[in-house]
Amino acid sequence: MTISKNWRFNLVFIVVLVLSSIVLCRLFYLQISSGGYYKAMAQGQQVELSEVEGERGLVYFSNGEMLAINIKVPYLFISPAEIEEKELTAEKLASISSKDKEYILSLMEDSNSFYKIVEKELTKEKSEEIKDLSLKGVYIGNETKRYYPNENTASQIIGFVNNDGIGQYGVESYYNDQLKGDEVLEIKEDNPYQFFFNLSSDSIDGDSLSLTIDYNIQFMAKKILNEGVEKYDAEGGNIIVMNPNTGEIVAMAQSPNFDPNNYGNEETSSFKNLSTQEIFEPGSIFKPITMSMALNEGAVTPETMHNDTLGYTQFGTFKVSNYLNKIWGEINMTQVLEGSVNTGMMFAEKELGHTKFYEYLEKFGIFKKTGIDLAGETYSNNTEIKTALKNNTDVSFATASFGQGIAMTPLQMISAFSVTINGGTLYKPHIVKKIGNEEIEPTIIKDDIISDKTTTEIRQMLISVVENGFGHLAKIDGYWIGGKTGTSQVPYSSLGINKTGYSDHTWQTFMGFAPALNPQFIVLVKLNNATKIKTSEYSAVPMFNELAKYIIDYWQIAPDYEEDLDK
Repeated sequence: MTISKNWRFNLVFIVVLVLSSIVLCRLFYLQISSGGYYKAMAQGQQVELSEVEGERGLVYFSNGEMLAINIKVPYLFISPAEIEEKELTAEKLASISSKDKEYILSLMEDSNSFYKIVEKELTKEKSEEIKDLSLKGVYIGNETKRYYPNENTASQIIGFVNNDGIGQYGVESYYNDQLKGDEVLEIKEDNPYQFFFNLSSDSIDGDSLSLTIDYNIQFMAKKILNEGVEKYDAEGGNIIVMNPNTGEIVAMAQSPNFDPNNYGNEETSSFKNLSTQEIFEPGSIFKPITMSMALNEGAVTPETMHNDTLGYTQFGTFKVSNYLNKIWGEINMTQVLEGSVNTGMMFAEKELGHTKFYEYLEKFGIFKKTGIDLAGETYSNNTEIKTALKNNTDVSFATASFGQGIAMTPLQMISAFSVTINGGTLYKPHIVKKIGNEEIEPTIIKDDIISDKTTTEIRQMLISVVENGFGHLAKIDGYWIGGKTGTSQVPYSSLGINKTGYSDHTWQTFMGFAPALNPQFIVLVKLNNATKIKTSEYSAVPMFNELAKYIIDYWQIAPDYEEDLDK
């Protein structure tokens, strides 16, 4: 019995001894071997209560590629109180870092300081070289930094995170609260355990986001846009690809763009998202919207005739003309879209009536923001149209019928156009598909704006624009493509010139969709003042064609018909 008790006592004694040894070894490591490092980190903190954010959530493209990640960036700091050979230490650090010897020596003047940052954002190679020097009082820390591996691809979509850890522009700003994660109270005290508080806060992560943006289509849209801007000598432009049946943004490219990794060296004007923060007058790509209104109300049919005898329509002292003052004679409404005839559109709007036209503009979302989940969205109040209705001003409604004198963002335009081809539903555009594990479902703003019958008629009319009209360069063998060209004048006010009227600058656009009988994607191509080509027929349309071919192949969309190889 006594032997049994001694055995138990000895076992407990051995266990306690082993555990004590482990604790002592750990304390030796923390306080003796690495004590200077943790002490330096501790001294660099102020004694206060503060909130510490968890590590920022990641952002992915729809197919899993990384758009925004967090990386650990080495930085160099010293503990002057521990440094004994200041001259030698400064000399050796100056030989590796980008800081000179005098600057490093100046940091060592405060001999009571335990924490002075010498240089941020060291390369891995330099940090390893400094570590290999094994200099007393010299340390390498790691700072978490936001990094965008695709650089300027989708830069206006993502935005960036500033030096204070706050999202600026785009997704980073709009979803800043979700991305930055939870906050916890941290007790900052002058003690060697402060470093462990910092380590523990890193485990509290923000929500990661999965976007609706397809990396491959985004990359191709950017490539085609950049090539188009250069080829047609444009001042810039943008391309939007959207699913017309859900409001999901598949791509949103623009030129010029910027590198969010180096936002401090970029022009701030490049941070602006041209799709959501630029107002423009869309011109003739707006004509199908007006036509759908008139069709839906029974004011016209695709076969309704219009006799253009003058090439213009007179409104008091104002004369509103067709492009190049062309006289078209007897044409039906389908031919009005094929030839982009202004007088024909003014006729359709007149048959519809100003009040109905205005009411439809409201239904199509022209007078308000789309509500997209990107920071800084803007819109136009279109006060001229509102005033025109109040004063019964015919000319304002006439020009608005073909997209001049009425303003919107490119995103508003593609959203409204989608209504005409998707069965009459206005969807809220969105850029984020998933927040954490939560799926974002499509949101309907308004449905039944136009009927299925009207949608079918508009699709057929826009196929005819591509088959027989100015959209002919959008054709793709084996597929029915629908679309509409637009070349609109830029008002002086949009150029920052305090002058009424319109300049000689233009916006050249094309709105196209495919497969036209069952649209799976819609594309808006827009060029700002392309000077080498006068109309979008030979600029924006070929750009659409190249991108549409890519999407059709990439998504493996089945052909609508077999190609005639005998042609």
